[in-house]
Amino acid sequence: MAETSKGRHGEGSVFQRKDGRWVAQFYLETGKKKCLYRKTEKEARAALRKVLHEQEQGTLVTGPQQTLKVYLEQWLEQVHRPTVRLSTYNLYRIVLHKHLIPCLGHIQLQRLTPQHVQAFYASKLKGGLSAKRVRAFHSVLHTALDNAVKWNLIARNVCDVVTPPVPKRHEIQPLDQEQAKRFLQVVQEHKLEALLTVALMTGMRRGELLGLHWQDIDVATGSLQVRRSVNRVSGFGLIESEPKTAKSRRKIMLPHFALEALQRHRIQQQEVREKAGSQWNEQDIVFCNTYGGYMESSNLHNDFKRILKEAKLPNIRLHDLRHSTATLLLGMGVNPKIVQELLGHSNISMTMDVYSHVLPSMQQEAMGKLDDLFRQ
Repeated sequence: MAETSKGRHGEGSVFQRKDGRWVAQFYLETGKKKCLYRKTEKEARAALRKVLHEQEQGTLVTGPQQTLKVYLEQWLEQVHRPTVRLSTYNLYRIVLHKHLIPCLGHIQLQRLTPQHVQAFYASKLKGGLSAKRVRAFHSVLHTALDNAVKWNLIARNVCDVVTPPVPKRHEIQPLDQEQAKRFLQVVQEHKLEALLTVALMTGMRRGELLGLHWQDIDVATGSLQVRRSVNRVSGFGLIESEPKTAKSRRKIMLPHFALEALQRHRIQQQEVREKAGSQWNEQDIVFCNTYGGYMESSNLHNDFKRILKEAKLPNIRLHDLRHSTATLLLGMGVNPKIVQELLGHSNISMTMDVYSHVLPSMQQEAMGKLDDLFRQ
């Protein structure tokens, strides 16, 4: 055995084994010895220089060999699950077990390449999935691999150098002023009058509406507080959780007619409570089912579609009422910052990006005002 140099952490050694192979030996910070095997002394020395440089830069991969399947399952349960809402965890779990693991799980984590990932995206698109869906897979995998880099299991995140598909932007269908008025006329005296009126006047998300409690409404100030969201999570049922973001926890002022609709709704709810008798389960929910519990979003969806048909309005989504709120307010010249706060957007750029179609008319109005001011 011919040894040419050796040392502890940060140095290393190169020597030849009896079988003729050359060994590049080095030590981890833990004191554990690691060896790399090469055919020639030159190759062994090059390998040693590379690992010592990576060790110095903090990019040396020191984790155990494992498949992507093993790593993703560990990451999901030990790292991701404790930090997110149950609904988010469930979405990630579905992505992992239905898509990522069946297609890529057999590959060694440290041998996953950009080509593997790019081919995975292409196969999913070819299989009929939308670009938006596939981009969601990219987001999950990217997040998981970022953690693998932090743990020194891999040297780089291969998702950084792949090209995820670009989703087609969903064309929102907001109601204009006349359509909004007709909508409110049609919902009068309907069992969903208060819910749909509040939805159109506040821009609240569906889960926020279904999670509203009477204690969240302050009649004296004419306002409500968004404190929770309720959504159905596959395998778990209806789940109450924190609002989508920190900005989503917000106070919203109500127009008088929306507040009046809520007050009428409370009287009607008392009648439903009396009719249900002992089957009623009081939970302080504003828009509840016939027994006091949370309303199923599917029932809300079906009733909403029937109302649109009756009103001879476009077949929009319930979420488009939220877009209608913002578009109507911006069109009336309301400050975009107020609209951002009303909707609970994380930042003003999100609001301006989503509702950029309203900006040209706002700019035209602004220029008209300047023209009136300075015209001689």
